[in-house]
Amino acid sequence: MTKTSNPAELAAIAKTVRRHIIEMITAAKSGHPGGSLSATEIVTTLFFDVMKHDPQNPSWAERDRFLMGKGHACPVLYSVMAQCGYTPVDKLNTFRHLGSIYQGHPDVRFIPALEASTGSLGQALSVGLGMAIAAKLDKSPSRTFVVLGDGEIQEGQIWEAAMAAAFHKADNLVAIVDWNKIQLDGFVQDIMPLEPLVEKWKSFGWHVIEIDGHNIEALQKAFAEAESAKGVPSVILANTIKGKGVSFMENNPKWHGTAPSKEESALALKELA
Repeated sequence: MTKTSNPAELAAIAKTVRRHIIEMITAAKSGHPGGSLSATEIVTTLFFDVMKHDPQNPSWAERDRFLMGKGHACPVLYSVMAQCGYTPVDKLNTFRHLGSIYQGHPDVRFIPALEASTGSLGQALSVGLGMAIAAKLDKSPSRTFVVLGDGEIQEGQIWEAAMAAAFHKADNLVAIVDWNKIQLDGFVQDIMPLEPLVEKWKSFGWHVIEIDGHNIEALQKAFAEAESAKGVPSVILANTIKGKGVSFMENNPKWHGTAPSKEESALALKELA
């Protein structure tokens, strides 16, 4: 893989990722396009610019770790990992098929380069915290990044992990909340409001950064700021749009877990050309 810090090049990669997401879910006739499209710039920037990792040596001890807490949004992770060279691009459209390495949630039994199987909401931050503490004990420079859904952080375990991370001064742990304001059953505000979200994370002892999660330059600055924050874990509250990039999917709860028809897929791919 070729890493880059050029925002235009990262945006071009993100567009390819979005096309893969649409194609994969259309072929499977099942999946979660909305939260995959909202997290595209976040995951792309991490893998192609920010994180230290090597697809040719995925078990490199000093690699940075990545966990996708909202595992149902795995199409974005699969597409990025395939483009990095971890897994085959030409098998992406086997997503959710029996025997495919691209299961409906990230499964380390099928893709050993994953750090862990994820998708049981609320658990990945605890797993990531364990990895971060282990790195400190080993005096390793490895850092851990965990992408969380905003609906996911309604889970109580998130806040247990948040409390423990601050206690252990896990400044090598970064949580990124894909704050798209929509969850499975509708708008987050109507189901279990999160605000005041900035104040909540601060009160748990975290360094908080709020940005536009589709702005690649803002993401790059946020990740750099998180690395410079010492003695505290960092959380990036990334304001995003569910279904970003496809006009009829944007900010529409229907597309949390609905596959597009062939006709809808063609329209989406035309917009992403």
